Amino acid sequence: MIRFCSLGSGSAGNALIVEIGATRLLVDCGFSVQELERRMARVNLSPRDLTAVLVTHEHADHIGATAPLSRRYGLTVFTSPGTRLAARDDRFSSIQEIQADAPLEVDDAWIHPFTVPHDSREPTQFAFSDGDHRLVLMTDAGHVSPHMVEMATGADALLLECNHDPGLLAAGRYPPSLKRRIGGGYGHLPNHAATELLNGIDQSRLRHVVGMHLSTDNNHADLARQALAAGLGCAPCETAIATQDTGFDWRTTAPC
Repeated sequence: MIRFCSLGSGSAGNALIVEIGATRLLVDCGFSVQELERRMARVNLSPRDLTAVLVTHEHADHIGATAPLSRRYGLTVFTSPGTRLAARDDRFSSIQEIQADAPLEVDDAWIHPFTVPHDSREPTQFAFSDGDHRLVLMTDAGHVSPHMVEMATGADALLLECNHDPGLLAAGRYPPSLKRRIGGGYGHLPNHAATELLNGIDQSRLRHVVGMHLSTDNNHADLARQALAAGLGCAPCETAIATQDTGFDWRTTAPC
């Protein structure tokens, strides 16, 4: 069984907790240490309960306070060599560099890092397995690559970026350079790309899909829900969205 929850998802900070057996992993720490402690307490946890931290890439809303968190609680950080080199603070308590498409085991968890097209040094997203079920985290990508489709197919749970609506982005207040960056092939996934990915994968095992990393300026939850529903063949009200303030509550791959 895989148990997972989000402590917050969006451009102001990201953090995900994944539990497999006795192993408890934090994926990204895009908040201050104090804010992470507060958010973990909300789900009855402390950083002392963590086994390790995984970092997807060096952008501040993902790497955040990973280094001071690691030092304060003696946590090993798993990340790519490129992310480590690009980090403003790489003084981790302990570091284990990972390679894309080189699976690794962390105690009870099997982890498959994989590449996504994003404008960072060496970004990775992650698929997690307990041997029977797979959870796939898939955010911060500018377009849907064939490898992303391969990684998402057959998943039991998929945490999928629905960052922006292109129309809202084009009409919004961001400067042109930032609009080009977000909407480009190495920026962030628009809503319709989530539909595209879902339509391209085997959904036979899929029990959980959550829209992630929504822009507060360039998207609306109802638009993201419509995109997910189009890809899943369900009603928008049946879809789920992670929020910046509260993420989403505990979910599990265990049968109902």
